Amino acid sequence: MLADTALAVMWVGLTCYALFGGADFGAGVWDLLAGGSARGREQRRLIEHSIGPIWEANHVWLIFVVVLLWSGFSPVFAAVMSTLYLPLTLAALGIIARGAAFAFRKASTELWQQRLFGACFAVSSLVTPFFMGAVAGGVASGRVPPGLAAGNVITSWLNPTSVLGGVLAVLTCAHLAAVYLCADADRAGEAALARTFVRRAMVSGLASGAVALAGTAVLRADAPELFHGLTHRALPLVVVSAVGGVIGLWLLVKGRYVAARAAAALAVAAILWAWGAAQYPAMLVGTLTVDQAASRPAVLSACLIALACGAVLLVPGLWLLYGTFQRAGTPEPPVTKVSDS
Repeated sequence: MLADTALAVMWVGLTCYALFGGADFGAGVWDLLAGGSARGREQRRLIEHSIGPIWEANHVWLIFVVVLLWSGFSPVFAAVMSTLYLPLTLAALGIIARGAAFAFRKASTELWQQRLFGACFAVSSLVTPFFMGAVAGGVASGRVPPGLAAGNVITSWLNPTSVLGGVLAVLTCAHLAAVYLCADADRAGEAALARTFVRRAMVSGLASGAVALAGTAVLRADAPELFHGLTHRALPLVVVSAVGGVIGLWLLVKGRYVAARAAAALAVAAILWAWGAAQYPAMLVGTLTVDQAASRPAVLSACLIALACGAVLLVPGLWLLYGTFQRAGTPEPPVTKVSDS
C-alpha cells in the first residue's frame, strides 16, 4: 500500500512536470520556429512574457520526481541512472544551457548576442524533451535491467520505442505550449497572435495524433508488453487522451482558449497515466515490480510525511506564482530595443 501510494505521488509529480515544464520546453520550440528577428519579435515577446516568471519553478517537479525515485525505489533509480546516463546527461546539459541562454538573451543589448543566446535557448528546448522521451522509451520497452549499468548504454535509448517517445515528447510539448500561448495572447488583446498560435496548435496536435497512431505499430513490434497493456488495461485512459485531444482542437477552433488548455492538459495527463497503468506493477519491465523495488515501509512513510509537509508550502506558493502572472493586466517586462540591421 505504501509503495503504491509513493508511486502514485511520484506519477503526480511527473504529470505536473509534463504539463508545466513540457509547455515551457514547447515554448522554446516555437521560439525556434518564430522566424527572423523582425518577423518573430512579437511571438518571442509573448513567449518571454509567458514563461519568464515560471521557467525555473517548473523544474521543481523534476527534482521532486528524481528525489522520490531515489529514496523510495532506489534499485530502479540506480538502474535507470547508470544504464541511461548518456541521454540523461544530455538532457541535464540541455536544461542548463537553455536556462543560461534564456537569461543572457534577456540581458543582451546587441542583436547578434540575442540571436546567439536565442538559438541556444531554442535548440536546447528542442533536444531536451527528445532525450527525456528517449529515456521513457528505454524504460517502457524493457531495455533497462536491474543493476548498475547492466543494460546497453547505446541501444537502451537508441531504439524504435525511444525514438518514438522522443518525437512524441517534442510534439506534445510544442502542442501544449501553443495551446497555452493562445490564451495568453487573447488575454493580452493580441487577436492576430492568438490566431497564429491556434494554427500552430492545430498542426502540432494533428501531428501528435498521427505519430501516436503510427507508433502503435512500432510498439507492437518493439515493446509488445507495453502495447498489450495500452490496448487492454490502459485502453480507457488511451481513449480519454484521444477524446481530450480532439475536444481541445475543437475548442481552439471555437475560440475557447481557456477550456482548450484544460482539454489539452487532460489529453497529455491521460496518456502519461496510460503508460503507468500499462506497465504496472512492473517498474522495470520483465524484472522488478513495485513491491520488489520499494524501500522499507519506514523509509516510504518518512518520505510521504516529508512530502506532505513540504506540499503545505510548495503548492500554495506555486499556485500564487502561476495565478499572479495569469491575471489580465499583468505588466510585461520592458523590452530592450535593438536595431534589426
